[in-house]
Amino acid sequence: WLTSDNMHHQWLLLAACFWVIFMFMVASKFITLTFKDPDGYGAKQEPLILTAVTKVEEVHVPEEKHWPEEFQPTGKAFSGKLIHQALVHMERLELLRNVCRDTALRNLSHTAVSKFVLDRIFVCDKHKILFCQTPKVGNTQWKKVLIVLNGAFSSIEEIPENIVHDHEKNGLPRLSSFSDSEIQKRLKLYFKFFIVRDPFERLISAFKDKFVHNPRFEPWYRHEIAPGIIRKYRKNRTETKGLQFEDFVRYLGDPNHRWLDLQFGDHIIHWVTYVELCAPCEITYSVIGHHETLEDDAPFILKAAGIDRLVSYPTIPPGITVYNRTKVERYFSGISKRDIRRLYSRFEGDFKLFGYREPDFLLN
Repeated sequence: WLTSDNMHHQWLLLAACFWVIFMFMVASKFITLTFKDPDGYGAKQEPLILTAVTKVEEVHVPEEKHWPEEFQPTGKAFSGKLIHQALVHMERLELLRNVCRDTALRNLSHTAVSKFVLDRIFVCDKHKILFCQTPKVGNTQWKKVLIVLNGAFSSIEEIPENIVHDHEKNGLPRLSSFSDSEIQKRLKLYFKFFIVRDPFERLISAFKDKFVHNPRFEPWYRHEIAPGIIRKYRKNRTETKGLQFEDFVRYLGDPNHRWLDLQFGDHIIHWVTYVELCAPCEITYSVIGHHETLEDDAPFILKAAGIDRLVSYPTIPPGITVYNRTKVERYFSGISKRDIRRLYSRFEGDFKLFGYREPDFLLN
């Protein structure tokens, strides 16, 4: 009986030691991420996209993080999966911070908090949430979540598809619609997140959606944007096919692409960089989700934002978030290494900031 009692006490002591060590690790990572060196980010730059600029001071003020209740030191049993998720997201933010401070990548990682950026950020004042839209990574579903939270509809199932992207009717204000002081306050205090995806796979998705299938029938992509790209970037002038992926890659990798972007207007949001869309080195985001791990990231984001009991992320079809290496290699197989390298040079910031590997077909 005494031996059993001693073993019991030994196990309790071991568990207590593990608890102290784990809390120290989590706390040290959290402090590292929260109390950032303000000198890590430089002066404001001119916006990459030439739109009207709202004078918004860059925000680097440390904020109170919205972490799940299970991560507070209440003495309750921890969920192993939630612990793992929290560490994953902390490491993502730490990587982002380190790459933002890399002066060699500064031109690819920094942008001004312009009106173009503020137009991408949707606001839920009721629950103090900001969501930056990064098209082609499942953003429609997140917009549905915010529409329900804002009270326009009582459930996701009730939202008509034609309403989701109608910003006059969906009840989703953009951050750009507020005064400068109100913008500052929200950037400083609200829970902020966005989703990323392998940059090259995202470009393939944008090409297929806008120039091949075009399920929502947005004719300007085929009738206005595609001809503009073809005229400038198609090598074989006798070719009469519609826009080919090779044309698209050549346009995106051109260092002088911006003059054409200005003609296309905000339609370019489907293929510009995450840096240009969300200014991740200028705005202190709370969480960055990955499309490839969305099954885990979506519930974590809802819990971290404190809304997991109010709304659920729509069911994710099996396999839809898995990175399709074969598809990516097939799309790039007929394109010259020169054109692919120029494309990678433009999106290198996105690859490095969010931990995506340089494609194998560029290393061979």
